[in-house]
Amino acid sequence: MVVLGVLAGVVGGAGVTASRVALRDADEVTGLARERAAVHADLLVTDDPRPTRSTAGRSAQYAIAADLTRLRVADGPALRLSVRVLVLGADPAWQGMLPGQRVVVDGRLAPTRGGDLRSAVLTVPGGPRLVGRAPWAQRAAGRLRAGLQRACAPLPPEPGGLLPGLVVGDTTRLVQTVADDFRTTGMTHLLAVSGSNVAIVLGAVLGLARWCRAGPRSAAALSVVALIGFVILVRPSPSVLRAAALGGFALIALASGRPRSAVPGLAAVVVLLILIDPQLAGEPGFALSVLATAGLLLIAPGWRDALCRHGVPAGLAEAIAVPAAAQLTCAPVIAALSGTVGLAAVPANLLAVPAVPPATVLGVVSALLSPGWPAGAEMVAWLAAWPARWLVLVGHYGAQTPAGVAPWPGGAVGGVVLAAVLLALLVAARHRLVRRLAAIVAAAAVVGTMPVRLVAPGWPPPGWLMVVCDVGQGDAAVLPVGPGQAIVVDAGPDPTAVDGCLRRLGVRHVPLLVVSHFHIDHVGGVEGVFRNRSVGAVVTTAHPEPALGRRQVIEAATARRTPVRQAMPGEVYASAGLRLAVLGPSRPLVNTRSDPNNNSLVLRATVRGHSLLLAGDAEEDEQHTLLSTEFRNSVVRVDVLKVAHHGSAFQSPEFLDAVRPSVALVSVGTGNMYGHPNAAVLDRLTRGGARVLRTDVSGDLAAVDLDGRLAVAVRGVPAGDGRRR
Repeated sequence: MVVLGVLAGVVGGAGVTASRVALRDADEVTGLARERAAVHADLLVTDDPRPTRSTAGRSAQYAIAADLTRLRVADGPALRLSVRVLVLGADPAWQGMLPGQRVVVDGRLAPTRGGDLRSAVLTVPGGPRLVGRAPWAQRAAGRLRAGLQRACAPLPPEPGGLLPGLVVGDTTRLVQTVADDFRTTGMTHLLAVSGSNVAIVLGAVLGLARWCRAGPRSAAALSVVALIGFVILVRPSPSVLRAAALGGFALIALASGRPRSAVPGLAAVVVLLILIDPQLAGEPGFALSVLATAGLLLIAPGWRDALCRHGVPAGLAEAIAVPAAAQLTCAPVIAALSGTVGLAAVPANLLAVPAVPPATVLGVVSALLSPGWPAGAEMVAWLAAWPARWLVLVGHYGAQTPAGVAPWPGGAVGGVVLAAVLLALLVAARHRLVRRLAAIVAAAAVVGTMPVRLVAPGWPPPGWLMVVCDVGQGDAAVLPVGPGQAIVVDAGPDPTAVDGCLRRLGVRHVPLLVVSHFHIDHVGGVEGVFRNRSVGAVVTTAHPEPALGRRQVIEAATARRTPVRQAMPGEVYASAGLRLAVLGPSRPLVNTRSDPNNNSLVLRATVRGHSLLLAGDAEEDEQHTLLSTEFRNSVVRVDVLKVAHHGSAFQSPEFLDAVRPSVALVSVGTGNMYGHPNAAVLDRLTRGGARVLRTDVSGDLAAVDLDGRLAVAVRGVPAGDGRRR
């Protein structure tokens, strides 16, 4: 029977996939895609548009799943067909598209990548032209979602952006730092409509039904009604319907009291979904939904009953068992995709569980009230923001947990190995001796790490003078001027990286942002400096190139009404024990190997008696100029050097000898294509008596005052990307 079942599944899956491949490879579409033909097309949008890219100097791009229903090439006949395509559009109008909306576009076809069952990729440079109206359910959901966003607008940015994501999966206003924290702590499922997310939302309904002493059938009926309403609210797109089918099936099975007997039903649902859409077989999101549902059916009931036998109240036991089981079953796939194991994921999700039901219920009530009573919707949203604040705190501190994410082999091998380890642990945990041994080991590990945590209390280290952030192939340095305040010199290439560094340092106000020059690896992350913190002023180099980088800095500052001015040679900024002086350039340098680099601002800082030199990307021309104008006053001789231009070979040996630092910090990206840092430069610094540290090896770097003595500290494994300039 098993062999026959396997054969039937293989034959059915292969047959459906073959038919989809034949439809995908229809001569009309594939031929035009190979020719990259310009076409006029009628489309039916089938899923929510997804932003796929937003980088420095480049607007966001949207990926839209759609059915191609009509196609016409210039001076050719119109073709009526029904094939799937992926639309790539940069026009902001795509963001408001609803599933079920018909549109007309002009674009260019291209072939899909291997393994994709869609017929073509359609790149659309302009915006879509609407045809008719979206279905009523989509329009109703759109009004409610917009009403929830309006009700959350007066709230603080972090809980106000989180609440719509938690309730309806709308993350358009989600603060990036919150998204990063949720990703690190394994709480992303709260922001996307997945099978696990649906199960957690409906778990609140199931708990309420049990509290009201409703029977299994009544609880199942209430779950179905809530599920239908939830699907309408979050928009019935294909991904939502799949998640609802899996999550709703699991909750109904739990409510019926026969979860194990529902496993064949779950298998039938999975088979049916794959036969309808074979593309699901290769989607990680679908695999995670199925595994989370299987965990709810096979593991959660046993864990819940075991907790109840040990005196845990039934509601609390179920709240603990559901996320723990879902996280356990999803862990192998997450490890295979990310190459990490989230050790903080289960405790973070356990701490999040009490806040999810009230935030969700109040958020839904706010959305329902918004069309007719906006003031009432804002009041309810204000109440919902309090549990949302708790979730923000859980994500924030969970992301900062030491060793909260452990490295693990990626790919299929890593996933299979972790699955085998977890299975072995589940089997072994059935024995009392193994459970006691595991408890003793866990307690000993906690006790053993406490003294280490007390001796090294975390980041930033006490008495820090300057931190060179790990931002990949770029520069960002931070100089403290008071509690929660620091001067920032350059912003690196990526907003998320520099924002993460400033958050780790607790910087909430930047009285001065200094831009040494306008290369993208120094200004691409400028939005991250402004993110959720105030900036008093921006000071830049007088050299205006590259124009793109300069425009990006000015636009970011102008949007916040922050003044921007050019630095003058010799000017000094002094505040709270910090003295920052501009050494160069003393005059404009032209016709050099790189005029932007050689017109970098070079700064000398004095912090609590220690001297630091931030050399920007100054190369030999500017370094020689500094020596000729400043060396007689010994201004360039310092304790700490932020090495110029990521340690490139374009350094003056005489300049390095004159600086003669005790500590040299190199900001550089892992595996960069420029050969940075240069071995000869590092060797000269070392022979001169400097201790050399690199961000691509040690992560964030800190120069520290330790009872009047100069010390250095490193934060940990770097995550920089060396592919940038």
